[in-house]
Amino acid sequence: MTDAIVAEGDLIARKEGSAGILRLNRPKAINAVTLEMFHDIDKALDAFEADPAVAVILLEGAGERGLCAGGDIRALWESSKVKGDLGKVLWRDEYILNARIKKFPKPYVAFMDGIVMGGGVGLSAHSSHRVVTDKTKLAMPEVGLGFFPDVGGTWLLSHSPGEIGTYFGLTGQIMNGPDAIHAGFADAVVPSAKLPALREALTKVRDGITSAEVKALIAGFATGETAGPVAATQDEIDRWFAHDRMEAIIAALQRDGSDLAQATLKTLNEKSPRGMVVTLRLLRLARTARSLEECLVREYRAALEVFASDDFREGVRAAVIDKDRNPKWSPPRIEDVTPEMVAPYFAEIGADELKFP
Repeated sequence: MTDAIVAEGDLIARKEGSAGILRLNRPKAINAVTLEMFHDIDKALDAFEADPAVAVILLEGAGERGLCAGGDIRALWESSKVKGDLGKVLWRDEYILNARIKKFPKPYVAFMDGIVMGGGVGLSAHSSHRVVTDKTKLAMPEVGLGFFPDVGGTWLLSHSPGEIGTYFGLTGQIMNGPDAIHAGFADAVVPSAKLPALREALTKVRDGITSAEVKALIAGFATGETAGPVAATQDEIDRWFAHDRMEAIIAALQRDGSDLAQATLKTLNEKSPRGMVVTLRLLRLARTARSLEECLVREYRAALEVFASDDFREGVRAAVIDKDRNPKWSPPRIEDVTPEMVAPYFAEIGADELKFP
């Protein structure tokens, strides 16, 4: 027995047993999320929260490739080119939804199977129960688009152990399931083949099930892994990325002759210099933040500045539009990024400020 909550299209929201199902339903686009999908998720959560027969929420992605490849970057690029307002509207509604997910009063389970990036992280990594698999490829690759890890990414990354979050935020490298747990983005590894059985069990939980009971249920399907290959390089990463200036991080990598250091240096050299400087400052400020909401407000201010920037349009052009993988960053070198260039990303924006319900 299923009950549809919203008209089924890019989002399928329905009741299955005692579970409220949220299925991102754009498999050809690896379920990239749109503004309309955020609105439909919000409406579905209203219904699920008010329905006493819904004991648990389950977020999943349609198709075989992943939960969600991120936001609809092409639409944002097109709006940015004509000085439109999609960025202001989409990020406002998305970030408010991210904060709602973190505080949702019922257990919220995210199946982070396959590709999970950008906006998909925002819908899943703030959940109360975050399930990764042997197929998970999780990343915050925004610096390669002249952007920074948003959707509360600075909050999550700043709470990773040591400098692991700084490393992932600046390089955009992919985490496997166990490394996502080590970095604080997930809670349990469940083999992809066992997800259908776990899903079935979640649709049969009793009304009023506690978060601790859901955690125990998931643990019955989990492998117990908590650290992957990146965790094994924690000492080196902590040493390289412990600095508060990008120039110092680059210098530390240049001094180290190891293959990993040189590969990391090559990766950073492909990113937006301005994006890296802004990201590092956001990550350092997030370490003293008192809440996810505080980080989201700061991210929103910075995102509006990104939306108006040549680097964002150029980064999306090179990665998504022309796909030549050869962005021309402005400025092209980290040492050319001045305090005057960075200051607008951290300015208060008055009446357009992000406000939470």
